Amino acid sequence: MDPKAEKNVQDDTPYVDAGKAEAYEDRPSRRPTQIDTTNLAAVFENPLAGVPKDQLMADVETFCKKYDLIDHIDEFRKGALVAQNPSQALDVTELSEQDRIFIEREHTHKWSQPWQLYFLAGMCSLAAAVQGMDETVNNGAQAIYLKQLNITSERFSQNMIDNLTGLVVGAPYLACAILGCWLTEPLNALFARRGTIFLSCFIAAVASIWEGVANSWVNLFIARFVLGLGIGSKSTTVPVYAAECSPAPIRGALVMMWQMWTAFGIMLGNIMGVAFGGLSDDLSWRLMLGSTVVLPIIVCAQVYFCPESPRWLIQRDRVAKAYQSFQTLRPSDVQAARDTYYTYVGVEIERKVNHGKNFFTQFRDLFTVPRNRRATLATWIVMFMQQFCAVNAIAYYSTTIFISSGYSTNSALLASMGTGILNWVFAIPAFLTIDTWGRRNLLLFTFPFLCLSLLWTGFSFWIEPDNPNSKARVGMVTAGMYLFEVFYSPGEGPVPFTYSAEAFPLHVRDVGMSWATATPQGAFGFYAAWCIIGWFLVLLFMPETKALTLEELDQVFGVSTRKHARYQLKNASWHFRVWILRQKLEPLEPFYKGAEKLMES
Repeated sequence: MDPKAEKNVQDDTPYVDAGKAEAYEDRPSRRPTQIDTTNLAAVFENPLAGVPKDQLMADVETFCKKYDLIDHIDEFRKGALVAQNPSQALDVTELSEQDRIFIEREHTHKWSQPWQLYFLAGMCSLAAAVQGMDETVNNGAQAIYLKQLNITSERFSQNMIDNLTGLVVGAPYLACAILGCWLTEPLNALFARRGTIFLSCFIAAVASIWEGVANSWVNLFIARFVLGLGIGSKSTTVPVYAAECSPAPIRGALVMMWQMWTAFGIMLGNIMGVAFGGLSDDLSWRLMLGSTVVLPIIVCAQVYFCPESPRWLIQRDRVAKAYQSFQTLRPSDVQAARDTYYTYVGVEIERKVNHGKNFFTQFRDLFTVPRNRRATLATWIVMFMQQFCAVNAIAYYSTTIFISSGYSTNSALLASMGTGILNWVFAIPAFLTIDTWGRRNLLLFTFPFLCLSLLWTGFSFWIEPDNPNSKARVGMVTAGMYLFEVFYSPGEGPVPFTYSAEAFPLHVRDVGMSWATATPQGAFGFYAAWCIIGWFLVLLFMPETKALTLEELDQVFGVSTRKHARYQLKNASWHFRVWILRQKLEPLEPFYKGAEKLMES
């Protein structure tokens, strides 16, 4: 027996070729062995590939004995063989005919999944709706409570009124940035994914009631600040939980349900503004803010019936429990065993490479380890651009913007409801294409249109500026804002949280996700400029992640940023010459090789 293999059997660690293990350490001296510099191709490596069959079976037996899974050893043997060579899985002789049917259906019927997986996706979707509703009920309410709580009274200067308005309206995100998001790692360590979701939704429910009974702007500010503590940990945990539980072929679509149903919550929030807008001023804004208590209570009940994240359990050596979770979330036991063992092998490699790390060293690793640094840069770009493409200005102040363009208050509330409806409806195209067309392409396609729609909206304020009731100005502003929602929802809406949830390796995923989420005419022009900047940042620094397992993404982010950017510039030039100049050119060689690791969508 190979001495390396013999050593691995003795220490209960699966055999992994040393060359492959070194790929996880990001040693510069090893770069040439990972990347074919002649064609800029990145090779995805499977840590089980190349392991002799006898050795693999011995590793599986040791694994099953160690974690009290010996009763399932046949499933784990078949699962390990499938994981070792996914492209030839149907040729594994040990598989039964029923096993082959399940494996084949992963690609031919990728949406044929256990109902429990969709129940889990539904819970994550409702949690997202909580997030969206928390954002936009304030849109209509703040047009009323600013006067009711004497923020716009004569005792404050206009500058102080603007500052207090921004402070109260932005309190949840202030809490998110300085505290809420950074609670993700300790909360997940203590309460796991499900417990963190429960706690964050419980906080959201309490804060909703608190907002509804606030009797001063200070009280309302504190209530909204507490709301942000729940928003922070929820917005970082739910997408990660969905990513860790979803199979690779549909992971992007299920994770992007976060944004799609955040958009649904935004729509509900706008509807609440219209529904309660006709009541007395002192009651209407309280019911708008208090109406958000319903959804988080439902989520608190629903999360109890969902399985815990298998990857979280494996990271804490609760492998048997992880296998039970995968059994619930996968169509067959062989698929559950395959995903359990493959995830376990990846976690063991990460443990060896990152032995002795803590929260602070994990945070440092986001910037010092090249693979993590590239993921950090890419996720920061998409999250930063989500904040700087003007969506929050529209979500929080669309009613005020519409009033400024000439609408009455009630008409502005109705127009704001239109933005919410479009935001949700046009998230559907992303749901259908995010795992086929890809994350980068959605962003590269939509950013130019975001820029144009923002310029349209900003310039429209110059139409008949001396006429406060100009119908032409009202129509053009409305059209510009509606077009913005049409192109935001399939691009910068769903991609950031989907991408951030999958980009980081397991050992820094909580910290990485925390980092990613902690972040009239002139204003719209400013945001339009950022959309153009965002297009170039996505083109150069954001690798594609569609249809890859979370473990395989380590290899994607192992590619040099310089090589990735150089290829993408060449790729952009090729597309411009072919589709705009109509030149006939030979196709570019694909950037990524190792097609057997790319699961069909």
